[in-house]
This record gives sequence, structure tokens and C-alpha cells, in this order.
Amino acid sequence: MLCSVSTSHDLDERFRSALTAWPASTTPNADPHATVRSDSGLTGALARELFDAQVTSRHLDLAARRLRAEGAGFYTIGSAGHEGNAGVAAALRPTDPALLHYRSGAFYAARAQQLAEGKVDPIRDVLRGIVASAAEPIAGGRHKVFGSTDLNVIPTTSTIASHLPRAVGLAFAVERSRQGISAGRHAADTGQPAVVPPTWPRDAVVVCSFGDASVNHASATAAFNTAGWADFTGLRLPLLFVCEDNGLGISVRSPAGWVATTLKSRPGLRYFHADGCDLADTYAVARSAVSWVRRHRRPAVLHLRTVRLMGHAGADAELAYRSNAEIEHDLALDPLLRTAHLLVDSGHAAPLELLSRYDEIGWRVQQTAAAVRDEPKLASAAEVVAPLAPRRPLRVAKLIARAGERAAGAMLAERDRVFGGRLPERAGPLTLAQSINAALTDLMLAHPQSLVFGEDVARKGGVYGVTKSLRDRFGPARVFDTLLDETSILGLGLGAGLGGLLPIPEIQYLAYLHNAEDQLRGEAASMRFFSQGAYRNPMVVRVAGLAYQKGFGGHFHNDHSVAVLRDIPGLVLAVPSRADDAAAMLRSCVAAAEVDGTVSVFLEPIALYHTRDLHQEGDGGWLSPYAAPDRWGDTHVPVGRARSHSFGAGDRLTILTFGNGVRMSLRVAHRLAEAGDGVRVLDLRWLAPLPLADIVREAGATGRVLVVDETRRSGGVGEGVLAALVDAGYVGLARRVAAVDTFLPLGPATEHVLVGEDAVERAARALLDA
Repeated sequence: MLCSVSTSHDLDERFRSALTAWPASTTPNADPHATVRSDSGLTGALARELFDAQVTSRHLDLAARRLRAEGAGFYTIGSAGHEGNAGVAAALRPTDPALLHYRSGAFYAARAQQLAEGKVDPIRDVLRGIVASAAEPIAGGRHKVFGSTDLNVIPTTSTIASHLPRAVGLAFAVERSRQGISAGRHAADTGQPAVVPPTWPRDAVVVCSFGDASVNHASATAAFNTAGWADFTGLRLPLLFVCEDNGLGISVRSPAGWVATTLKSRPGLRYFHADGCDLADTYAVARSAVSWVRRHRRPAVLHLRTVRLMGHAGADAELAYRSNAEIEHDLALDPLLRTAHLLVDSGHAAPLELLSRYDEIGWRVQQTAAAVRDEPKLASAAEVVAPLAPRRPLRVAKLIARAGERAAGAMLAERDRVFGGRLPERAGPLTLAQSINAALTDLMLAHPQSLVFGEDVARKGGVYGVTKSLRDRFGPARVFDTLLDETSILGLGLGAGLGGLLPIPEIQYLAYLHNAEDQLRGEAASMRFFSQGAYRNPMVVRVAGLAYQKGFGGHFHNDHSVAVLRDIPGLVLAVPSRADDAAAMLRSCVAAAEVDGTVSVFLEPIALYHTRDLHQEGDGGWLSPYAAPDRWGDTHVPVGRARSHSFGAGDRLTILTFGNGVRMSLRVAHRLAEAGDGVRVLDLRWLAPLPLADIVREAGATGRVLVVDETRRSGGVGEGVLAALVDAGYVGLARRVAAVDTFLPLGPATEHVLVGEDAVERAARALLDA
């Protein structure tokens, strides 16, 4: 007997020994159209094809181990024991979008078989990912993922179920495309429905697979809950979750019965179960599940009981936490052996015939591995980041200008109707909140695929009235309230963007974003990076945040930490402080989303929403007129460009700031200029990417720099600004004022820890006296 260790060599030898010892079937040469088992629906011909897919996956796993041992491979998390998922692929169509678990090698190979021969070569694709070849077709050597535009497999790098909320959003988008319109009441009133170009067929379903340990993760529970909540409210989501349950999360066992109990208890999810090691059972149940989802357009979960062979990954020593008996038990359930049994016992193949096929595919895998192992890798930082966050500012500017021309011309009557005859450019100076509301209205007119959603944004119009009347103007199909879960809100946006919509979700407060950050970091911002731009999820996330809100909330409604957002590669972080900037910057973010697939966070300073005055009560100095559409091109604010305000000669001091700091700094600069000291204030406006050229230019103009940073001293924006100056060779004087490293208390105590106007003035005068 072979030892009970599922190494690549042992697994290969076990398969060979078993097939060599088997007797031939007593009923050979069965009709290929006959089923391998009654009522399974799995014909002998299809079973042979799926056996090939399973064998392909197994040999890819073996090759990954060999390549890693040779120092030529970089990824060994394999699919051995999960090859039954080939039956799930066979139950679906290649036009059904799929977000796959990292043990989905057989699914990927089976789906490739569904296309014309040679269109997708799963062996070469996967091996190129393993060796990090720059020629790998989806991620270009940036990661080993299952992904292909031809196969409608959307790449994920998740090991913790963070792709599940996106799957819910994608199912939403698929169903929205099926309905053919995105405009709700707007479409009905005009008679000109805003058609969402269908990316997938009208009856497509979304499939999303994951492991058993992932059912315990917050992202998974959020996705299950949102899918069930949507179903309970009547919102159709054609979504099939597939849980591949091998009983282990690396070394941690899932308690017996826990996964089934958890999945069965989810309201709104139809439950299906199959033996994932038995191809016939998997295929039969998967067909039933897919058919149910496709027909009813409702979510379901398929629970597959699988095994895990060869451990979690190449470096995993299973004997440290599993007994020989446990490993032996799983080896006896090897899906390849069980499929071989199906074929032999039903007379559709002879053992040596299957062994010959096994060797033939193995030889091809080895030959391909030898061919790709030394292919060129990504050769420079520029190559690595190329697909991360493309910027085409001229196209963005042209799109905004064209939208303005349409709004002032062909859509003038419609715009007048939507605004109820009260066009914002004729309303006089507006507050920050009013300007954002008007801009959102114009953007939803200009981009009929756009959606606004979040907590309390529809009927209530937002906690601060920023989305007031949008639901009345565009209807509940385009402006709607969500359940109270930020992970689900962002996941809905990710999937909606992937499906051809343009989501503008709202996170009610910045403090509420932090429990959902991975939806931005690990999912949203990485999509273009890991698909070389083949897939994208354009999105503009509006967030109410920053401090200085009087009389309400303490830390949880005055959060001023943006470090986690500035650290996300490729993410655009916009912070408008004035009404006219807000409208123009929001137009830039939405246009960048449409043109480049950009993911932006539009951080709105709560304390400035309804501010009216600047220097003294009643002066209206913080209000701004709304630009008429024919001026949108002229007033365009490019991503990453700051705004300079000059007082007096503007030659003695430069204040670099943003958000609430802008108003404080302008007031201080005004007083200093009256005393004869020329000051310039640079409103950064964009915290990612920082307006580096503007920062360096304005700092050099005076040789004295004060950074007014309302975020915390540690990890705050000021650190990045000062580092940028150092990198640029700035040699003048520099100082900063920043908030204390603490959470914010309730009430007047905030004055002790936040940047105050007095502190800004003292620091400015100290620099001027230096």
C-alpha cells in the first residue's frame, strides 16, 4: 500500500496503479449517447470530455509542484480533489459569467472545451500564470488567476470570499440588462428608454464559487444576506453560489454539518447539495440548480462535498494536522478515480484506454510547461503598473464638454423638465450640498446607465439632503435605498460597473467605510490590474466625512482618517471644499469612470455642506454659482489639479491644504494680507493622485510652506505632501499643523485635538517671522 501522503508523486502513482489493476468492463463499447448512470443526464461522450478536463486540471497541479521545485513556478494552490467542478461548468453555458474559486482548474478546462477547439488553451493559460509569464493572457504575469474574456470568466484573487458581494452586483446588472432599460421613470416619461448594452445573453446566470471556510467570512455572509434580502423584496438576482466544501480551511476543520446548516438557513437562497467527487451526481444536481436559477431568476446555492488532495498548497505539511486515516479516506474519494470508475463500469471506456488518455494529456502539459517556463516576465515597474489606472484626461475633458453641449442643446427641454423649471444656474449661488445635488441630476441625465444608491438616499434624500428629489426625478429603478451594509453597497457597485452600468453609491459616513475597505482595495482597484484592462468596474463612491460637524456624532460621524484610501493603488480620492469645485470634480470623476473605468472616492466635507459665509456672517462668501452646461468645458477640473488662491502679492507664504482646512486657511490668509503679508493658498482638491506639480510650483514661489492637514499627524495627508516636496528637492522652510493622533471625542472636546484656525494663524506668523 502506498503511504497516506497525497504528494504529487504519490497521487500520480495511485491513479496509475488503480487503473492498471482494474478489470475491463463487462459491457464494453456502450452507446456514447447513453448515460453513465440512469437519471444523471450525463452521457458517456460528455463524461469522457469532462474526464479530460479533470485530468488536465490534475496534471496542471502536478506541473505546478514540479515547476516550484525547480524554482520556475510561483503558485501551487491546486484543484486536486475539486475536479468535480467540471460538472458544474458543463451544466452552465460559456456565456454565463463566472467568478471562480482558486480550486477551479477543472471548471476552467471544461469551459474551454465548450468553445471551438483551440480558441482557448487552458493548459497554456494556466501554466503561464504559474510561471508569471508576461504573455499570460488575462493578468499578464501579475498573478495566477482563472480569467478569460472568451470564457466569460472574471478574474478574482480572493481567498476570503471578497468576490461574493461583486457577484451579487453582477447578477443585478445582468438582470437589469435583461430588462433592457436603466432609466426607470425617466425612460417612461420621455419614451426614449436608456438601453444598457447587454454584455451577456438575456437569460444568463452568474456563477460564483468559493470554499467552505469562506462561508464564515463577513464578505460571504454579507453577500448571502444581500441576495436573500433582495429576493425577499422581489428583486430578481440570477445567481448561483457554489460552495466547494472539502472540510478544511488550510488546517482548520469546518465542524461536521456546519456548512450545510449555514447554507440551508440562509433565507432567500434555494439549497442544492451534491457529492462533488461523483461527476454524475454533480452534473445532475448542477443542471437542476442552474435550470432553477435560469428559469426563476432567483439566487441559489449548490453545496458540493469535495476533498482536498496534496494539501492546501506546495509548502503545506498535512501530517502536522491530519492523521493518516483522514488522508487515506480522502484519497479513496479521488474524483479522477471515481470518474474513471463511472466510465469503465458503464462500458464507455476501458481502464488502459483512460490511462493512455491520462498520459497523453500529461505529456502535453509537460511539453507546454517546458515551453513557457522561460518566457519573459514583466521587466519594469512601468510594465507592472501599465493597466492599473490609465488616465486619458483629454478624452475625459471632451466627454464633459460634449455632455454640456447636449444639455444646452438637444436635452435642454428634458433638463428643464427634470429640474422642474428651476435650473440650478439660474438659482443664484449654491451651497456645497446644493451644488452636488444639481451635479448628480445633470450627471444622471448625461449618463443614462448611472445609478445612485445607498442608505437613506432615495425617499429621505440623504441624511443631509444631498440626494433630495433624485428619486422623484429618475424613479426607483435608478435611485434606490439599500440595506444597511457597506460591503454589500460597494459589492453591488462593483458588479454593476462590471455589467455595464455606472454606479454612484453613497457611504453614509466615512467611519462606516472601514469595515468594507477590502471591496475597494482588494476588489475594485485591482480589477484592471489583474485583467490588463479586459474587465473594469467604473464607480464613483460618494462618502460624507471629515470633521468639524457641530453638535452631532463624535468620532463615528466626524471621522477624518483617509490614510487607507490614499494607500490604494490607482484609486482617485477627490475632496471638494467649495460648491463650484464640487460640481466640476464630480463631473470629472464620473467621466473618468466612463472613459477609463476609474474607481473614485468623492469625499464630501460634512461641515461645509450647508456653510454659506466665509469671512463674516451674511457675506455669502462660501456660496458659488452653478455653471451652465455651455461652460462645463471651460470650468472643467482635471483629476490631480489643485486650485490656487492669492492674497496680496502672494509672495511670502504658501499654505497647502484641503477640505475644511481651505476655509480656515483662506480666512487666515485674508487677515495676513491685510497686515501686508502676501499669501497664496493651494486647495489640493485631489488627495490621490496628489497634484505634485502644483504643490512644487506654489511652494517654490514663496520658499515658505505651511501644510494645514485636518487628518491625523501620523499617516495623515501632510506626510505625503512634505515627502513630495523633499523628493522634488524643495529646500525652503516648511511646517505643518495637523490633528492629534486620537479618535475624536464628542462635543467641545474636539477643539483640543483638531486643527483650529488660531493654530493655523500662529504657525503662519511663525513662518513669516523666520
